[in-house]
Amino acid sequence: MRATAIDQSPSRVERRNFQRVRVKIYGRFMLEDRTEHPCQVIDMSPGNVALRADNHGQLGEKVIAYVDHIGRIEGIVTRIMEDGFAMTIVASDRKKDKLAAQLTWLANKHELDLPEDRRHERVAPRNPLTTLQLADGRQYQCRIIDLSLSGAAVEIDVRPALGMQVVLGTMRGQVVRHFEDGIAIEFAVVQRSETLDSEFSDRA
Repeated sequence: MRATAIDQSPSRVERRNFQRVRVKIYGRFMLEDRTEHPCQVIDMSPGNVALRADNHGQLGEKVIAYVDHIGRIEGIVTRIMEDGFAMTIVASDRKKDKLAAQLTWLANKHELDLPEDRRHERVAPRNPLTTLQLADGRQYQCRIIDLSLSGAAVEIDVRPALGMQVVLGTMRGQVVRHFEDGIAIEFAVVQRSETLDSEFSDRA
């Protein structure tokens, strides 16, 4: 049964038709035992995806992932890597067409290196105190120095590694810079101003 599942990987023709796109987007995936784990997409096509993650399933195992900008995808583990795994994407032709359009947009965005963070005004939140959660679940109290729709500068005692996935309050992102008193975080998704106001306003 496992071998049959692995044989569902895309054909050589499908691989040629679906060019892989290198992107940096985040998500979560669920294995057959219903455990959930954070991940980062390394590259993706409408037929398959490579994920960086601390956990992975077994070859042939079914996976359900929820990826920023993309949404829900389902697939089967086809390759185990040192820092993650690759999986096919099991979807209808219509869904794969939609994925192709989404990936084209993401590829153009990354290729142009749109300076979203530089264009967004940085402000000091009304309520700067919040928590920072690391990928392994550890949480630390921190203070937001300033933030924008794309990221935040945070005063904190710990120094998570550059590139580490974190959650600031409820917003997912990654560590992109260290400075003397803390870290800078780039959000996985550009936020709406209303979301920031709600997240860091006058909470008790």
